[in-house]
Amino acid sequence: MMNWLTWALLSALFAALTAILAKLGVAGVESNLATAIRTSVVVVFAWMLVAFTRQASGIPMLSAKNWLFLFLSGLATGLSWLCYFHALKIGPVSKVAPIDKLSVVLVIFFGALILGERLSVAKVAGGLLIAAGAIIIALG
Repeated sequence: MMNWLTWALLSALFAALTAILAKLGVAGVESNLATAIRTSVVVVFAWMLVAFTRQASGIPMLSAKNWLFLFLSGLATGLSWLCYFHALKIGPVSKVAPIDKLSVVLVIFFGALILGERLSVAKVAGGLLIAAGAIIIALG
């Protein structure tokens, strides 16, 4: 049985592979073009998965709020990927990826601020450790 932790660990594994493969793929290619190619692959793969799992029937049930926030999330993802690929193009993956993971610290902060999630000592301490680690790696 695969719980949220298993899926999150798989996400981390694939994110790590993404960084390495992207660094290899962006060599000699404009970063925006590389992002567009990667995004196209993601789009095709995601729609194939929706078709295979027969989940397209849920589209009519989406509310205006669903559409708005999924659209905004897509824009944020696109901007993140454009910045990430440009950073990979001009910087070392071993420094770019940890700085990118500062998103975890921001998620903890925004989760509390926007979603009303409870901040615990463990979340604050973990966020500070992540931030410190990212900074140490980037400066090292």
